[in-house]
Amino acid sequence: MRVAYDDFTTIDWIHDYADERQRIRRIQRMPGVAGQIAIIFDWAQSWAVVLAVGIAAGIVAGGSDIASQWLGDIKEGYCSTAFYLSRNFCCWGLDDMEECTDWIPWNRASFIVGYFFYILFALMFATTAAYLVKTFAPYAEGSGIPEVKTILGGFVIRHYLGLETLVIKTVTLVLSTSAGLSLGKEGPLVHISCCIGNIIPRVFQKFKRNEAKMREILSAASSAGISVAFGAPIGGVVFAMEEMSYYFSSDTMWHSFFCAMAAAVALKLMDPFRTEKLVVFQVSYDRGWHGFEMFFYMLLGILGGLWGAFFIKMNLRLAAFRKTSWLRVYPVYEVIVVCLLTAIVGYLNIFTRVQSPELLANLFRECDSGANYHGLCDNGGVGLRVFALLSASGVKGLLTILTFGLAIPAGIFMPSMVIGALFGRALGMMVQAWQVNHPGFWLFSSCLPDVPCVTPGSYAMVGAAAFMGGVTRMTVSLVIIMFELTGALTYVLPIMIVVMTSKWVGDAFGKEGIFDGIILLCGYPFLDDKEEYRLNTTASQVMTPVEDLVVVTATGNTLDSLDSLLRETHYKGYPVVNSLRDMMLVGYISRTELRYAIDEARKRNLPGNTPAGNVVPILENTPAFIEFRLWMDQTPITVSHRFPMDQVIVIFRRLGVRYVLCTQHGQLLGLITKKDVLKHLASIEHPDEQEATS
Repeated sequence: MRVAYDDFTTIDWIHDYADERQRIRRIQRMPGVAGQIAIIFDWAQSWAVVLAVGIAAGIVAGGSDIASQWLGDIKEGYCSTAFYLSRNFCCWGLDDMEECTDWIPWNRASFIVGYFFYILFALMFATTAAYLVKTFAPYAEGSGIPEVKTILGGFVIRHYLGLETLVIKTVTLVLSTSAGLSLGKEGPLVHISCCIGNIIPRVFQKFKRNEAKMREILSAASSAGISVAFGAPIGGVVFAMEEMSYYFSSDTMWHSFFCAMAAAVALKLMDPFRTEKLVVFQVSYDRGWHGFEMFFYMLLGILGGLWGAFFIKMNLRLAAFRKTSWLRVYPVYEVIVVCLLTAIVGYLNIFTRVQSPELLANLFRECDSGANYHGLCDNGGVGLRVFALLSASGVKGLLTILTFGLAIPAGIFMPSMVIGALFGRALGMMVQAWQVNHPGFWLFSSCLPDVPCVTPGSYAMVGAAAFMGGVTRMTVSLVIIMFELTGALTYVLPIMIVVMTSKWVGDAFGKEGIFDGIILLCGYPFLDDKEEYRLNTTASQVMTPVEDLVVVTATGNTLDSLDSLLRETHYKGYPVVNSLRDMMLVGYISRTELRYAIDEARKRNLPGNTPAGNVVPILENTPAFIEFRLWMDQTPITVSHRFPMDQVIVIFRRLGVRYVLCTQHGQLLGLITKKDVLKHLASIEHPDEQEATS
């Protein structure tokens, strides 16, 4: 039997899946029509849940898009015909080159007035978001992807996917993105979708009582989050499989596919931008690329990898400083300071002033469409515009390092793409100017005369993929997401090469992406299933020896003695042995189950000297006996103390166990937990840090 898991513990995948198999067998044994109906109803539950989760995620994403677009535009002006309209809807029907008289910018009176209102609204939005997070839902801060990834790996973090977190994160995500801070909503949307995926399934007992089954729904929900964030349902499924899920069965894949599709359809029907696009920065390219451009694309890949390594190192150092310094006491004030700095610096450059989705859309756009966003398509003055783009990229990079990790919802996908797109567009404009001024140069021999040869927007798109890949170390899912954004099949090959280049360069400085780095920094018990370990150690070198363990004997216990054991120790579980003399292993009982068994005995008003144990005494005059065999794991995973440690890691990853007991001929020798494994791996990868802490 199994009771609810405690907070900050690891679930037992083997036990939960065994319970699921027994539940299915009971349903299949039901006779007649009632049995067939029960089977169909049980099958339909999963599909109904992922459909509801997908639709809800699409509606929430669409609503947040509408709200953040309006609030973001309020910083720069208002609509004279209807104050509640954003600039896009206020000027509906006008071309980009036409003047919109209904939209009144704050700087119409003077530059100072516009500057003042921009800073005022930014501070108001950011301060409100930080206060709401700190006061009502501390779990709503940050991206959420590292924690969701850890939860999908089997760790229990109560309330992290709760209703309070869902409501506060949805509201504060709109406020934080509208404030103009250098952050994105993609990671938080994954967290929000998983909150929805945690709440809706609990109406069915098969999910409410089985944490392993619940994680299948959470995997599907994470795919819906990426689907609505990028308008990329297939990319969302691959993202869930590549980056998020610990176990990804064929059923989970189909559920993820259906959930991502439902989310995309719901967002499409809402059409928050009235452009029939799922996201505002969806573009399409009519021209292909030339062979000589591959050199410049690979340059972007190298720079993206270098930027990713630099960002990860600096941001993690700042995060570690936050944990140990006075900043952790004043998170709201830190948000205010960073927001003030962002608003003061950002307003001075048009490429840092506008909202990131709008900026990304204009950087990706081809010049043939007739739009000329702040001179990006002008033939003259290239040097000045390149300087503005590069300076904006540098400012965005610095602000992103400061912003990612603040006590507000903050994603890293969008800022990374914006930084790369700014740099890529600048490089594309330089290459274009070079080709136009020197068309006879041998490098441009493949260009046709009187036909545009270089597309700067494609450099922005490739740069966005390179810098995002350098920070996150995503590969296949990133390529698919970029393909779904552009719909340009011809650019798949350059994106693939750039993403791999970015990953290889970044891996040269450290294999962990930003999310894995945060997991390590926070000490979450997560074993990456993509990592291969080659160790020369054995289980005996990592296990906690039996002399340092607290064990429970199969006999000789009383209700009071077990209660006293739980009060005096704080271990998550206890090996059960036959006796202290022979130490022959009988099983393992977790703290939660033992606590539950004791509480049940107390409800029966049993005296404190009531015998308790694993073996029922054969005595006729025994008035009562507490048998905890029902609550005990009678077949725990055991290995020899000489078992290779890399194989022990395989057991933890493939079977999802919480502990492994080391024995010799049935005699208990020690215990290995997931935290022991992670500590051992950390000591091998970072021996200097381990010596400093010991």
